[in-house]
Amino acid sequence: MRRATFLIVVALVFAGMAGAVAWRHFTAEAPAGNGDMRGQAVSVALETVRTREFADIVEALGTANANESVNVTSNVSDRISRIAFDSGDVIRRGAILVELADAEEAAGLSEARATQQEAERELRRISDLADRGIAPSARRDELNAEVQRARARVQALEARVDYRIIRAPFDGVVGLRAVSLGQLVGPGDTIAQLDDISIIKLDFTLPERFLSVLEPGMDIVAATAAFPDEVFTGELTNINSRIDPVARTITVRAEIENTDRRLRPGMLMTVQIRRDVRERIAVPETAITRLGSQTLVFVVHEDANGDGDGGIAEQRVVTTGQRSGGYVEVYSGLETGEAIVSHGVHRVRDGAPVRVQRRDGAENGGERVAGSDRTSTI
Repeated sequence: MRRATFLIVVALVFAGMAGAVAWRHFTAEAPAGNGDMRGQAVSVALETVRTREFADIVEALGTANANESVNVTSNVSDRISRIAFDSGDVIRRGAILVELADAEEAAGLSEARATQQEAERELRRISDLADRGIAPSARRDELNAEVQRARARVQALEARVDYRIIRAPFDGVVGLRAVSLGQLVGPGDTIAQLDDISIIKLDFTLPERFLSVLEPGMDIVAATAAFPDEVFTGELTNINSRIDPVARTITVRAEIENTDRRLRPGMLMTVQIRRDVRERIAVPETAITRLGSQTLVFVVHEDANGDGDGGIAEQRVVTTGQRSGGYVEVYSGLETGEAIVSHGVHRVRDGAPVRVQRRDGAENGGERVAGSDRTSTI
């Protein structure tokens, strides 16, 4: 008895649901007749067709490098007598970084300079006597040779002293100091790293099939996890002369201005090369529907009342291209300024009335003009 009652209740529920569906379908298909057309209209969101910037993008991962980079080392072995920098200092070209002990070389240089001065005085005295015929010319020639030897010795000792003064070869930022005062250093020992990061050289590799579309001067856009909300623009400057025969890739270099020194060598960066930049009509992805192989949008024309609160939907076939930032590039089928259904397209039919619920992109009482977007795919 309970089972029969349960089955009767279930049958009544299904019958009620079927009746509700049938009634909804009947009311949706019923013609509007001479009544108010907007009574049967579907609420939709509209957007005015505008143009946006599109571009073909080649994407890759690259490593940031300094414009110039060097490990500061010593030419000779000796102890550090002075450190003239600290970690992170901005250094100008020629500035002294480190001085090594040079007491012995300085003493030898003083002796050589004194010898040079004495030889020069003797040469002047003998030259005066030789001009008056008192001293032989051979003696003057001997003293002239001695002066030249003394000058050469002074120059050699000056070079040895200069080896003990380590200077910055270019403008840059000093990395972490790796030595201490009094430490013995020799050739090859790293004192610090010096990087010129006013310009970042971004090196990355691309498959060889892209070689035909690459050329110096192309714009690039780069990003890094360190600054997730920012993009950095630059220019492709060099393409390697060889293709890697194993990976079948080619190394490409771009340069990015880095006057604020936020980008650092060694950073992993995503890079996009932009090519074929163009302005094209664009529609939101939500406005697109498909029927077989056709791509469709609904264009809304104002109704006879002309009050801007409703209209008639016209199904329009369009030809599309790239997708970028939620918008689709349209080659044909639409004109700028036309109103299209941006939301609610699944409830709209060709020739059916619609009621405007909102206009997407409105700002300060007006339509927002769609701006440019940085990304699309090749």
